Amino acid sequence: MLKSLFVIFKGFFVGGTMMVPGVSGGSMAMILGIYNRLIESIATFRKNPAKNAIFLIKFCIGAVLGIALFSKFVITPLLALYPLQVSYFFLGAVAGGVPMIYKTAGVRKFTLNAIIYPVIGIIMVLLISLIPEGLFTPGESITLGSIILQMVGGIIIAIGLILPGVSVSQLLLMLGLYSSILSALGSFNLLPFIPMVIGILIGCLVSAKLMDKAMKKYPEPTYLIVFGFLLGSLTELFPGIPKGVNIPICILTFAAGFCFIYFLQLLENKKS
Repeated sequence: MLKSLFVIFKGFFVGGTMMVPGVSGGSMAMILGIYNRLIESIATFRKNPAKNAIFLIKFCIGAVLGIALFSKFVITPLLALYPLQVSYFFLGAVAGGVPMIYKTAGVRKFTLNAIIYPVIGIIMVLLISLIPEGLFTPGESITLGSIILQMVGGIIIAIGLILPGVSVSQLLLMLGLYSSILSALGSFNLLPFIPMVIGILIGCLVSAKLMDKAMKKYPEPTYLIVFGFLLGSLTELFPGIPKGVNIPICILTFAAGFCFIYFLQLLENKKS
């Protein structure tokens, strides 16, 4: 029972925070120690469908509740009132997850790889930001070319869903799709986005399988590149340098975010 509540709680936190531009749901899943299990459940779903389905349903219940409740009634109001302080809390949360990433990667000593692989991750995040805005927005006329282009856009969004360090909401903003998707959801006019949804499903399955193999066969390079994704995403999350009375407050919120994630991981390790 306690294990199920942990899964639902983590899904709740991932779902709530992934709606904040600059915050990666994949990063939060990795920081909370549930990322590997998620990827494995998707990548090996057919090997043990009942067990994987139960786990994914628990996580999705928490994620949907997080998106509906946590992001709307907690994160969004707090960001509107205290954007600087809340952003530093998330920066602290990311920092709190760094020891776990290095431990999972199996890094025992500082080598050249510890620099090269994170740099590769940072470069990949920067390349995504160079994609022209509005390239994958559905046009007025439906053609084979526009359908293929939308599917490609869906695959890119799926990669953002799977890869830690890439904020899905920020990715949608960069691609010029954020407002159009919100408008489509509000009017329940999702028909133009069907090719994109297909691309997202395909991209999630393929990306999950690739990540699952990479984490098992090449853990150190994979996790260090993921760490680079995290660093690359901090440019969108970093709110600026606090001044005056905000300096000690931001230090406290940063420390609170760090301690929250760090001690949550300790609790998870003890439970395991």
